[in-house]
Amino acid sequence: MSGDISLKILSKSLGNMVLVRLRNGKMLRGLLQGYDQHMNIVLDDADEIVDENNANKLGTIVVRGDNIIMISPS
Repeated sequence: MSGDISLKILSKSLGNMVLVRLRNGKMLRGLLQGYDQHMNIVLDDADEIVDENNANKLGTIVVRGDNIIMISPS
């Protein structure tokens, strides 16, 4: 049931900037371009946030749902 709610929230975030926290502690920011039922996501113009003032440009990336702890509108 909670999976259905999560996917509905993701669908409302399509095309918008999101923040993603990964299991390894890294934070990513990018435009949510797509997702699937396993919460694998595609981010466009993605950045890895190093700290408040620094980010590493990653471009278009696919993030496996198993590695995601949290997805939030930025």
